[in-house]
Amino acid sequence: HEDIKKMYEGYRHDAHPMGMLLASVGALSTFYPEAKHIDDEEERYMAAIRLIAKVPTLAAFAYRHSMGLPHVYPVNDMNYAENFLSMLFRMEFEYEPDPRLAKALDVLFILHADHEQNCSTNAVRAVGSSDVDPYSAVAAGVAALYGPLHGGANEAVLSMLRRIESVDNIPGFLEGVKNRDEKLMGFGHRVYKNYDPRARIIKKHVDEVLELTGENPLLEIATELEKRALDDDFFTERKLYPNVDFYSGLIYEALRIPTDMFTVIFAIPRTAGWVSQWMEMTLDPEKKIARPRQIYTGKRDEDYVPIDDRDGPEKITGPPARRPKLIRRGA
Repeated sequence: HEDIKKMYEGYRHDAHPMGMLLASVGALSTFYPEAKHIDDEEERYMAAIRLIAKVPTLAAFAYRHSMGLPHVYPVNDMNYAENFLSMLFRMEFEYEPDPRLAKALDVLFILHADHEQNCSTNAVRAVGSSDVDPYSAVAAGVAALYGPLHGGANEAVLSMLRRIESVDNIPGFLEGVKNRDEKLMGFGHRVYKNYDPRARIIKKHVDEVLELTGENPLLEIATELEKRALDDDFFTERKLYPNVDFYSGLIYEALRIPTDMFTVIFAIPRTAGWVSQWMEMTLDPEKKIARPRQIYTGKRDEDYVPIDDRDGPEKITGPPARRPKLIRRGA
């Protein structure tokens, strides 16, 4: 919607792109209020199409805003991945993204589209179970993905590889992991207890992308780190194998995508998964609102204590009132 651009004009230029995406996706419900009619098949379908189509545009808008560049719109003669690259990087009227780079991005989009009941998908289903509109439900997913424990793993991998700095430092780093002085990022998964099949596919495309964009010394560190970890019983016995995040950041970096956009790009394909999960849940005749139970383990039979009688830190009364400035006028 054209009015969404006015929202971006109000964001600070140093605002995190993920924060801008979160606010913008939630705002779509105000532009399409008819989406609240989730029992209407046509409205459900239109909302799904709009979300999958608009999230890449909103993501690109966030990037362009943070760079101080004008927004770029999608075009009809490019596919999904090509359009996103164009909206990110087009500086002139004619722009042709390299089809091989667009293919690598498309593969990442496919591999990240959906993956069981992860944190953000669970958030979408929990919020969506209240029969809220799909834009608000997906905004909950974006919020969950914003957390570094969920969406920030590939960025953490790149930070780890840069900190290792050299292949020669890998043995010492792995010893640090064993002693719990370091964290091995990009290894292990709550579901996969062996090599994440998505990681194998991504690793193949890293080589292809770097042939086009130039070698990245971090790839050598990543490859050697993987080899040494998989040759070490300490890690294999703990089922610590490379996951989808271990190599994906190297592709994003090769595409010249800044690290604070990594999670935003994760959100683009995952939107298709969120929408699919929301649609499946909405059509389930046995659907109920999410309401986990909780076991209370605290104190019992406590009397109410008035606030003024309670022990604790000094009461916070707020900042002192500011006195108005006196304006001296000439006599």
